[in-house]
Amino acid sequence: MVGVGDKAPGFTLAGVPSGTYSLSDYLGMIVVLAFYPADNSPVCTTQLRSYTADLKSFENANAVVLGISPQSVASHQEFYTGQAIGVPLLSDEDKSVAEAYDVLGPLGFYRRSIFVINRSGVITYARRTTAGLTYSPTSVLMKAISQAD
Repeated sequence: MVGVGDKAPGFTLAGVPSGTYSLSDYLGMIVVLAFYPADNSPVCTTQLRSYTADLKSFENANAVVLGISPQSVASHQEFYTGQAIGVPLLSDEDKSVAEAYDVLGPLGFYRRSIFVINRSGVITYARRTTAGLTYSPTSVLMKAISQAD
């Protein structure tokens, strides 16, 4: 299981709004990976809208938030547009990235999880939930980001 101090597993995924996203594209920046179970579900919508509302805080910290879930790009596009989400949403339909970060629950469903990756590509914060009804608020992430380097 990857965790704090480990090199973050690389990936390239299709997503919205721009097409293809690779973790390696963000080397030199702090990356917040927000694994979430499903587009348009109540908690996921609240979580991603919260991060959207705080985008300026993430930008000021030279950090980028990437949402990752197993839905298709088409589903992400509808969610992104319909809910006014402002963070990129990446499609992990085969769940290979979820497996690499060990965020799949016992039945193969995504567990809501957050990873902060520092400028060198090392995980400095990891939180995997079991129930999936809570998420890390921006204030917690800002603290983790400030300690990332």
